[in-house]
Amino acid sequence: MLGFIEEFIDEHDYPPTVRDIQFGCDLSSTSVVKYNLDRLSESGYLNRDSEVSRGLAIPGGRSARGPETVTVPLMGTIAAGLPFPLPQSDAWTDAGIEQIELPQAIVGRGDGVYALKVKGDSMIDALIGDGDLVIMESTKQVRNGQMAAVRLVREDETTLKYFFPEGDRVRLQPANSRMEPIYAEAGNVEVMSRVLAVWRYMA
Repeated sequence: MLGFIEEFIDEHDYPPTVRDIQFGCDLSSTSVVKYNLDRLSESGYLNRDSEVSRGLAIPGGRSARGPETVTVPLMGTIAAGLPFPLPQSDAWTDAGIEQIELPQAIVGRGDGVYALKVKGDSMIDALIGDGDLVIMESTKQVRNGQMAAVRLVREDETTLKYFFPEGDRVRLQPANSRMEPIYAEAGNVEVMSRVLAVWRYMA
């Protein structure tokens, strides 16, 4: 297992998750992985933060010297309420409006990752409030019920909602009991990215 972790870090420049180790070492369950990680940590072969999904480091190894944060662009604003028009095209550049630093344990190398500032309170029951940053990973497909940034094509508007395909339509479900879902034709909905994390600056 220790050898797999070292090889994974060498290849990807960030440590594996528990699930990565399970599949990579052909183990029966994540509990077996966690047990062995605890033993390696107790023996001093591994530094482990169990509260972080990629919180592994080999003492004195490459992971211990590597960067702890990754810079990603803040690309604009996303509606957590009624959809509104996309940001102006000059805001959607690789550089973004500004750059923010995030833990490598959350974003890996940051490939295809960017941040959006939330406007509205339709996702407050998912602990996403007005002014928070959502960390997004670019993708065109998401799982049923996954939180995603989607575009209503004909209206040229975007919104942040739970994504539920329902035959020839899509239900965009808010996480706010006071708000109704948005229904749209499936062909009029384009998935732009999925939510990786929420980032909030405390005053």
